[in-house]
Amino acid sequence: MSKKLTLSVDEELIRFAHAYAEQTGISISKIFEQYLQKLRETTLNQNINPLLKALYGSYKEKPLPSKSDLKKYFHEKILIDKSN
Repeated sequence: MSKKLTLSVDEELIRFAHAYAEQTGISISKIFEQYLQKLRETTLNQNINPLLKALYGSYKEKPLPSKSDLKKYFHEKILIDKSN
């Protein structure tokens, strides 16, 4: 359900928002809504499971490994972490 929201915004940012909305064909309301959704996702992602967070960025090989290789790596990492 959509509701109206009144904001106080710097005049220069308002001009930018109008120009950007016109250039992209996306309404200012939609731009703001998308920004808030992204902000919420970012906030929710900060509460990621510690095991998953520990794996972030640890696989840098290209091309990306297969799903079975990733599972194997994940299980090996858990065993190593538990033994420490």
